[in-house]
Amino acid sequence: MDWMKIGSALLLGAMIVFLWPRAKQIMKDTRKAEPGEWQSALLPILAVVGFVILLIMMV
Repeated sequence: MDWMKIGSALLLGAMIVFLWPRAKQIMKDTRKAEPGEWQSALLPILAVVGFVILLIMMV
């Protein structure tokens, strides 16, 4: 195994270890979504899915 791969694997592991407590705190402190918010988020997602399907059909 190459030293560069070992070093990058160690740095990736260290990043996960250092970011894990912060990610847990962020998930704990976020507010809950209200009913109307999911519907407003669904519209752009459906638009992107429809656009991708359109592009696939054109090929």
